[in-house]
Amino acid sequence: MTLAPVVNIAEICAQKGVENVVLSPGSRCAPITIAFARHGGFQVKTVSDERAAAFIALGMALTTGKPTVLVCTSGTAALNYAPAVAEAFFQRVPLLILSADRPPEWIDQLDGQTIRQQNVFGQHIKQSYTFPADFSHPDASWHSERMVSEALNEAINFPAGPVHINVPLREPFYPAPTEELKYNTQVKVIAEEAQAYELSAAQSLRLQEEILKYRKVLVLAGQDQEQEALLKSLHTFTESTGAVVVGDIISNIHQLPQAIRHQDIIFGNNDQEQLAKLQPDLLISFGKSIISKSLKVYLRKYKPKAHWHVQPAGQVADTFQSLTKIVRCLPQSFFTALAGSTRADEKFAAAWAAANRSAGNYLQKYTQGAPYSELPVVARVLQQLPPNSNLHLANSMSVRYANIVGLQAAQQVQVYANRGTSGIDGSTSTAVGCALSSPGITTLLTGDLAFFYDRNGLWHNYLPSNLRIVLLNNHAGGIFRLIDGPRQQPELEPYFETRQELNAENTARDFNMGYTSVHSLEELEKALPAFFSPEAGAGILEIFTASNANATAFDAYRTEGRKLRFR
Repeated sequence: MTLAPVVNIAEICAQKGVENVVLSPGSRCAPITIAFARHGGFQVKTVSDERAAAFIALGMALTTGKPTVLVCTSGTAALNYAPAVAEAFFQRVPLLILSADRPPEWIDQLDGQTIRQQNVFGQHIKQSYTFPADFSHPDASWHSERMVSEALNEAINFPAGPVHINVPLREPFYPAPTEELKYNTQVKVIAEEAQAYELSAAQSLRLQEEILKYRKVLVLAGQDQEQEALLKSLHTFTESTGAVVVGDIISNIHQLPQAIRHQDIIFGNNDQEQLAKLQPDLLISFGKSIISKSLKVYLRKYKPKAHWHVQPAGQVADTFQSLTKIVRCLPQSFFTALAGSTRADEKFAAAWAAANRSAGNYLQKYTQGAPYSELPVVARVLQQLPPNSNLHLANSMSVRYANIVGLQAAQQVQVYANRGTSGIDGSTSTAVGCALSSPGITTLLTGDLAFFYDRNGLWHNYLPSNLRIVLLNNHAGGIFRLIDGPRQQPELEPYFETRQELNAENTARDFNMGYTSVHSLEELEKALPAFFSPEAGAGILEIFTASNANATAFDAYRTEGRKLRFR
């Protein structure tokens, strides 16, 4: 007989709005698996590799904004969730992890498939819970129902993140052949009204008065998903105050035509006189991480007089070593309240506009005339992305190239990247999760090491036809030839680049995906329209380049960029 409290985990999740469940096969987790599989209120997927399963769940939660449920068996299964759990924690993505476990009296008794699972995710989880192992007293059922509601509420409360319920289970794990599971539709569910996080009238007035002290106002957007209300309020604020707004490609503010999008080129410049003109006296930041190292280095060197970070709740990082104020509200509330409250220095805004214009012109000229290498390749790929589509950027050079190139407002492309922890380990799986829960085309831009590392993200029965993988294959960890330090060492090739001779043709065949390989810009331009066609189905476009040639071309790009004059 399956325990009713275990069955009702699924019912509570359904009533709390959960849509997606990702299971990994196992026997001890069978009661939880069957409860979700038979409920009928979920999109349930089975992925055997727990690491891939967790990143697929992450992609689903990123796209839907709702918690995805993960279910695994006891032992090391939950440990394989850890990379995605850490990413979800730092990227503020809601997940509910349900790990089956042996009952407490059998822990550390040399029994099989048993580890110490309580608090297994350490400090990279919002909250950990242990499900009751004994339901002889009615309070245990009340406790278990309350726990599931609390966990889901915690997962979505700002800052959102992963929560974990460890579920000790005794045999029998499977219902009798004729047994029907009974879901209690009257089960206890605790709703929680979200906090508004709006500025009060008094707070707005104080900030309106304080911002008058500053004439050179720079708004910096960190990683976030596109939000129409935020973009609208930010547009109104910058237009009415003359403030400058800058953001990486993962900030998704490229929908704003006035946004500065070429900061990597701008701050790679060597002319300190030009750079000094871009120094703000007030920095206003919001969102999460920043890709651009040159921007971070610049703001640490050319510190503003004041730095305000706008964030409703949670820990705030002092990334630029200049934080002076934390404003606890939604960014759109802040920008709406302060619209028209000051008028920035026109010379400051003009200097930024000139720098962005010069950098954009330089980038266009370079990518059009550069020899065949990865940066001009990425420029052509991003130009051809389907409108209203999703772009996932793998870590290492893929996300950096894309950040240099940027996107245009008219493209209406939503950008994702695992920049919570910036690992290469789950990029493919995360993109698959996004494609499974989004109707538009989802493109993954990835390198060879990241792609081959995560091939199991394709190992399941749900390959989405809207998935497109653009694979930059230079047969090595090419980033180590592009950054100072490793490329000057004799150990570069055997211990950093770790060269490999793989290609993705057999991988595409294994998973019944389309496959195209290109070796030149001409072949690439010919292949892209068909590759991005909605009728093409899931496919891999493998772009072969030489690591040495990429390094030479990228060095030339940076050398010329350092001498750029802002006009």
